[in-house]
Amino acid sequence: MEGGGVGASFPQLHRRGRGHQEGDRMARPRPPYPAEFRRQMVELVRAGRTPEELSKEFEPSAQAIRNWVRQADRDEGRRADGLTSVEREEIRELRRENRRLKIERDILAKAAAWFARETDSVPSKPSSS
Repeated sequence: MEGGGVGASFPQLHRRGRGHQEGDRMARPRPPYPAEFRRQMVELVRAGRTPEELSKEFEPSAQAIRNWVRQADRDEGRRADGLTSVEREEIRELRRENRRLKIERDILAKAAAWFARETDSVPSKPSSS
């Protein structure tokens, strides 16, 4: 990464230690990589580095890097075989809202049933006409 190579234009990019040893049965979950880090990996691939090279030098797997490149291509209109990040986020928000609305509907249905039972048990007042 030193000198005038491709990495010289990415001074904030740094090597990361592996999150697990080769013999570990399960990899420890880790927080998502920062957007800037993913963007830099995409730029390095587009500059000619392979995901496998980058995977050996940095922590993400080669498949993760390929996925980032593919998603960046969708976001930039270079490919149309899937949803853009904006579309994915919109679907995520709509699903969250849909879940919330279903919960609210269920609560209102239970409240309506409770009030219906309560009002049926109250004797009606005779009308004094």
